Amino acid sequence: MSGYDSNPFAEPVSDNPFNDPSVTQVTNSSVEPVDQYNPFPASDGLATQTTPAAPSPFQPAVLQPSTEPSPQATAAAAQANLLRQQEELERKAAELDRREQELQTRGPSGKENNWPPLPKSFPIKPCFYQDFSEEIPPEYQRVCKMMYYLWMFGCVALFLNLLACMAFFFTDAKQGVGFGLSILWLILFAPCSFLCWYRPVYKAFRTDSSFSFFFFFFVFFCQVVIFIIQAVGIPDWGNSGWITAFIAFKENTAVGAIMIIVAILFTMCAVLSVILLKMVHQMYRRTGASFQKAQQEFSQGVLTNKTFQTAAAGAASSAAQGAFQANN
Repeated sequence: MSGYDSNPFAEPVSDNPFNDPSVTQVTNSSVEPVDQYNPFPASDGLATQTTPAAPSPFQPAVLQPSTEPSPQATAAAAQANLLRQQEELERKAAELDRREQELQTRGPSGKENNWPPLPKSFPIKPCFYQDFSEEIPPEYQRVCKMMYYLWMFGCVALFLNLLACMAFFFTDAKQGVGFGLSILWLILFAPCSFLCWYRPVYKAFRTDSSFSFFFFFFVFFCQVVIFIIQAVGIPDWGNSGWITAFIAFKENTAVGAIMIIVAILFTMCAVLSVILLKMVHQMYRRTGASFQKAQQEFSQGVLTNKTFQTAAAGAASSAAQGAFQANN
């Protein structure tokens, strides 16, 4: 009878797919469906912390547009560079000129020239450096100063000789030759005596140079002879010596007296020059200088001279070219 108890109008159990036990177990379960599942549930007792991302040390690459300079811009940049280089070269050239002028105004010791003592506003600058207490040893300072005073004394005598010859020319027109020669002797002997025998003896005492001593002895001996000739006073030679003074004294007493004074000065120059020559020679013998040292100094000075080197190179080049052309 069990078969009669079932509802004949009910759907068969096997025909309803939702009556499957596996499906009914899932639908009746308390587990949340997959589409409602939250993988990050909020925790009640814990605070949510977020850690910020560290900034990247690298900058994002930015592509710059490639722009090539135009030919006009390149030419302008090259011209500006050339102008800048030209200005730099001109500045360096001006600096070299300034340094060269400074070196020209300095003596061999590298100090500023102080002789002749001229005012700073004077257009001509000093040509030499001279300091007896600094450059000359104490044992030579006295003689070196006496040589300097002798040079100044000789210049004064030449100037007075010019005045005496001029006065003689005013009284006798035939003495024009002597007056002209007196002007020449003053212009010639005053600077040449300073350069040819005073500066060499100054350098000899300063550097103990054998070559400077020998050069001084040769030139100063000629100077002694000139002083003697001037003291004698040969007529028409431009010297107010003793002979010329006596001739002028017969024609004009005042002119003759002036010439006698000049003759006395020339005589004093001759005597002092002989005495100083002997004193310098004695000091020269004590310094240990010799002719061999003078030759060695001369050869070294000539070989290291730039002018001599340039002249020798030019002569060698000309000789080589001449020999090459002759062989051809």
